[in-house]
Amino acid sequence: MNLFREPTHLLVLVIALIVIFGATRLPVIAKSVGQSMKILKSEVKDLREDGADDSTTASGAAPEA
Repeated sequence: MNLFREPTHLLVLVIALIVIFGATRLPVIAKSVGQSMKILKSEVKDLREDGADDSTTASGAAPEA
């Protein structure tokens, strides 16, 4: 995606975010987005581990007790 290759695009994006949300709310929004990404990452990791466990039992291997 070539959207962020030019630094002027990032500058326009940052200015738009400041105008829309205000400078005081941006750190709060960034913190909540970071926490949400952390939760999403851990959930995806858990799903992948569960999927790996399911695939080993489906292939005929004995399930672990």
